Amino acid sequence: MHKSNLIALYTLFRKEVVRFIRIWPQTLVPPIMTQSLYFLIFGKFIGSQINDINGVSYMAFIVPGLVMMSVISNSYVNVAGSFFSSKFQRSVEELLVSPAPNWVIIGGYVLSGALRGILCGFLVFGVSVFFTRPTISHIGLIVMFIVLTAIVFALGGLVNGILARKFDDVSIVPTFVLTPLTYLGGVFYSIALLPDVWRNLSKINPILYMVNGFRYGFYGFSDVNVYMSVGILVLFAVLLTIVNLTLLKKGKGLRS
Repeated sequence: MHKSNLIALYTLFRKEVVRFIRIWPQTLVPPIMTQSLYFLIFGKFIGSQINDINGVSYMAFIVPGLVMMSVISNSYVNVAGSFFSSKFQRSVEELLVSPAPNWVIIGGYVLSGALRGILCGFLVFGVSVFFTRPTISHIGLIVMFIVLTAIVFALGGLVNGILARKFDDVSIVPTFVLTPLTYLGGVFYSIALLPDVWRNLSKINPILYMVNGFRYGFYGFSDVNVYMSVGILVLFAVLLTIVNLTLLKKGKGLRS
């Protein structure tokens, strides 16, 4: 790996991190406020009326899901919005004509987006301790799932940013795809409580595997196979990396 490529990767990564840190009231505070409301309404008010799930209080049960919600949305939106903005301002052309290879461009955006998602996830987890005391069974799995999930959705956000033609295109996927899949991904319930038809349909949702794998790291139980969850994350990461490399190579959505 050439030293100049590492310098380019670090420079792009640093630029993107400085960008979202500089506007932290818009990037880091909203997830805390939103998830705090979820903890208060679903966990405190409604959760107090719900029985324990696998020996875990409902408030503690939803913590991993809410953390993962924050990681998913912030990783995705950060990269999609930032890359499209660079297209809109035409500053992306400087990257395209630079000697930096495409993997450097992908790495700079994805790593910074993943970092924002992980930071937001830790902040939400910090808020959760004011409401409950979640236990940790497998710290290694927790770290692996939060990092892989952040990378996968940052890669997905880059695909969105590359293909988007107007600002509205950046919000379509988070609003009409990610939000419904996240709410139906076992964040607020165990699919074991669902009828067979809905349980089987839920297993088509990839976010179900991410949320449950992450929850397994905390409490040691999951509605799906944890190894399958890891495999799905790795598969998505590889596929989305290939898609991004192909789009950049062809200049899809970048060259007029």
